Parts: sequence; structure tokens; C-alpha cells
Amino acid sequence: QVQLVESGGGLVQAGGSLRLSCAASGRTFSSYDMGWFRQAPGKEREFVGAIRWSGSSTYYADSVKGRFTISRDNAKNMVYLQMNSLKPEDTAVYYCAAGRGSYRRSWLPAEYEYWGQGTQVTVSS
Repeated sequence: QVQLVESGGGLVQAGGSLRLSCAASGRTFSSYDMGWFRQAPGKEREFVGAIRWSGSSTYYADSVKGRFTISRDNAKNMVYLQMNSLKPEDTAVYYCAAGRGSYRRSWLPAEYEYWGQGTQVTVSS
């Protein structure tokens, strides 16, 4: 069982930066691949990026590639999403998710077993 809690969301101007954190409970956290998704009002949940359980590989959606960076600290049971050069279209609720073996098809929400409650990110123009 893994419980996930996101934090770090807020209001930022276009061009600014935010770092989201995802705190995980459970001693087996380091065996889980982690993903970040987002959902804007009236839209489907959208893949943002993922990181392998070891931290050795990351994968990003084209819409955020070069602007967002995912990292993890398995000793602290933490995953981070550093977001730079934010755009108004990045406005959404951001979720972290955990799944064993989910990295292979990390863009699919169904690959993840556990989800956080989400944190709101609003980017003003």
C-alpha cells in the first residue's frame, strides 16, 4: 500500500517556476515507477512525465519536454516535478501516481495503482 500526497501548487505568472512535491508512505516506495499527470477543467487527465523506480530514466510529454523535470529521492520517499517557463495552458490540477512496472507504458493512467489527491497549479498570463 502506498499513499501519496502532493504539495507545492499555487498561482504563478507566465514564465515563472514552481516545484511540486509528492510525499509517499510505505517502505516499498523505491520499487514503484512514478508518474505525473494533470487535469484541466473539462479535459481528460493528461500525462506529464514519469520516472523509473531507480531514477535512472525519465520520460516526458512533448508539451512539457525541456521545461519540466522529474526527480526522486528514494531515501526520503519523495518525487518532485520542477516546472519552469510556465504557460497559462499548464494550468491544471497535478497528480502524482505510483505503479509497479508502469514505466513501460507510463502515459497510460491505468498503469498506475495509487494516486494522490492533486494540487492546483494556476498560471496567469
